[in-house]
Amino acid sequence: MDYVSALVPPVVMAVFFVGVIRVIVKTQGGANKAKEDAAVDAVLARGEGVRQEAAKTEG
Repeated sequence: MDYVSALVPPVVMAVFFVGVIRVIVKTQGGANKAKEDAAVDAVLARGEGVRQEAAKTEG
């Protein structure tokens, strides 16, 4: 019976991991993809603008 108690935690973690991966794969794309991409693009543009402003003030 010790082998059952030794195998239960890894099996539970494996099942949970597979569930998490399935959720991640299912939520990729879809209706929110454009909104998420726009949010990332806005953050990257803001970061680039800050970096350019810092370069102007240093030089």
